[in-house]
Amino acid sequence: MPLARDMTTKTSPEGAAAAAIEHIAGRISAAHAAVAEVIIGQRGVIEESLITLLAGGHVLLIGVPGLAKTRLVQTLGAVLGLDDKRVQFTPDLMPADILGSEVLEEDPEGRRFFRFIQGPVFSQLLMADEINRASPRTQSALLQAMQEGRVSIAGKYHDLPRPFHVLATQNPIEQEGTYPLPEAQLDRFLMQVDIGYPDLAAEREIILRTTGTDDATPQRVLTGAELMAAQRAVRQIPVGESVVAAILKLVRAGRPETTDIAEVREQVAWGPGPRASQALMLATRARALLQGRLAPSVDDVIALARPVLQHRMALNFAARAEGRSLSALIETLCARIDRP
Repeated sequence: MPLARDMTTKTSPEGAAAAAIEHIAGRISAAHAAVAEVIIGQRGVIEESLITLLAGGHVLLIGVPGLAKTRLVQTLGAVLGLDDKRVQFTPDLMPADILGSEVLEEDPEGRRFFRFIQGPVFSQLLMADEINRASPRTQSALLQAMQEGRVSIAGKYHDLPRPFHVLATQNPIEQEGTYPLPEAQLDRFLMQVDIGYPDLAAEREIILRTTGTDDATPQRVLTGAELMAAQRAVRQIPVGESVVAAILKLVRAGRPETTDIAEVREQVAWGPGPRASQALMLATRARALLQGRLAPSVDDVIALARPVLQHRMALNFAARAEGRSLSALIETLCARIDRP
């Protein structure tokens, strides 16, 4: 009598990793749906914001007043289970108002000592509302926090909570009394997400839902630990050579020093640095995960080119005087990328 075969099969490491990524993708998809229940008519903005958070980055939200920028940040914090805080940036805001400060105290024996009081930056999701209204000195208080995940106060390092993300808002039309963000700080935002007006159907739903008694409230779907697990999964997603080549070609073509495109040499004052390549690599992986795919494609690179590059490039004076736009130039760069 022949021996019975063992019908059990062992899951390969690749299969286990794929199953874990699929599970995380399902959870992220549920979070996307939960945010979309509250934020109406801005699915692209929600997707790009979630992609940035999955990639472990920071978001610069640009839009006119009344387009739910603040509500979006609050909803993301609630749905993702993050401790969120809000700082209203004003011209008189000081760095200590964001980072915190040391205060002199005295114990019962009369000995004096300094105690550090944490500022609102010690949160998992910090909303920097109208960030360009604060002075450059105050804006720069976020540089170290956004890059290193810690702050230095009186010569001592203080680690920030994990995960840590900055979602900053900016009004593009009211520029009086504002201070443009320096290039070094712009480069620390993984994406610039432009928020436009909703379409007719979405605006109709907005006015009906938000002026009644049954306005939707965000429901928690994830926790901070689960978001960090998703961020680790993003970094494990394999990237094909065609995607790597497309990222390098796109970024290097945007630099006047390395491009072979006449429009770039003539119109661009400075182009994207290596951090743009890193941002595109992570963002394409995150987009694939958000859409339930196990690998990014060249189409992901093209779809994310504008939000990743537009704040990392600048037109020269002549190009601005002629009415040129970065969006059109980035489209030109994308048109030169070969799709497999």
